[in-house]
Amino acid sequence: MVVEKPKLADAVRAARLYYIQDLTMEEIARDMGTSRSSISRLLGLARAEGLIEVRIHAPNAQASELEQRLRRSYGIEALVVPVSESATEMEILDQVARSAAWQFTSMCESEMIIGVAWGTTIAAVSQHLSRKMTHGAEVVQLNGAGNTLSTGIDYASDILGRFGSALDARVQQFPVPTFFDFAATREMLWKERSIMRILNLQERCDLMVFSVGAMTGGLPSHVYSGGYLEPDDLDAIKAYGVVGDVATYFLRENGVSEGIPLNLRSSGPPPEIIRKAPRRLCVVSGTHKARGLKAALTAQLVTNLIVDERTARTVLDLDKSDREAGSFRP
Repeated sequence: MVVEKPKLADAVRAARLYYIQDLTMEEIARDMGTSRSSISRLLGLARAEGLIEVRIHAPNAQASELEQRLRRSYGIEALVVPVSESATEMEILDQVARSAAWQFTSMCESEMIIGVAWGTTIAAVSQHLSRKMTHGAEVVQLNGAGNTLSTGIDYASDILGRFGSALDARVQQFPVPTFFDFAATREMLWKERSIMRILNLQERCDLMVFSVGAMTGGLPSHVYSGGYLEPDDLDAIKAYGVVGDVATYFLRENGVSEGIPLNLRSSGPPPEIIRKAPRRLCVVSGTHKARGLKAALTAQLVTNLIVDERTARTVLDLDKSDREAGSFRP
């Protein structure tokens, strides 16, 4: 018997909520506006149709409309995390982080170099990582964590340590400030052999995992709430039209990072280095990050995206508005 595509899409959604996000059948039934017995039948259909093995398989034909639109618009692989209307921002972050941890683990293999950019979202992902034994893998920190209040070592090392432990991988820390006081200082330090070794690892990453930072709204991004930027810095990036950052490297809405003075002082990898990684997993939770995510997508920094459905819809609405207004990507 041929199963209709909408029914298969419902089965995929139910399976993701049940197996990845640990929701009960009663909770899923409320979210999908149906009964518990219907959810049970959808899960049975998912198993019968081969959608569930060790992980959930969602073929393109059964991918959600939002996932398909993101793929068509930006040429990426997208997983849109379904969330209930009543979910809080913390609950949405937790659901996205669970899905991202599962996706991340499935992407990792032995001998890989994996770049990790610290932050609120990636810290949440690190809390849900499952063990996957690899050999010869290395986890490298992408941006420094020091500021005038703290070295940042404890914060960043906790996150990096969880990634390393999950993969039995060697962790390579990057003990430099998040932002230098002077661009010339960074330029000189980047010539030191000990720093060049880390920069070389970053350039050779097989996989990078990062989020998008946002200055305002929703759950605060750590770089904006943790004392990393002075008031003058915040005023400057607003003046330059910054909508967000990737690994503490700032982007305008059109995805352009050039001409923003603070980027010359950032320890994070510039876009041309990020794009060298064959696979770049971006994890985003919260509609306040939609403009920053759109900038990262426009700059082609992302190959794989995990995002909640509210934010995915907001990004696509922004994209539609720009197209109708005659805006084109650089």
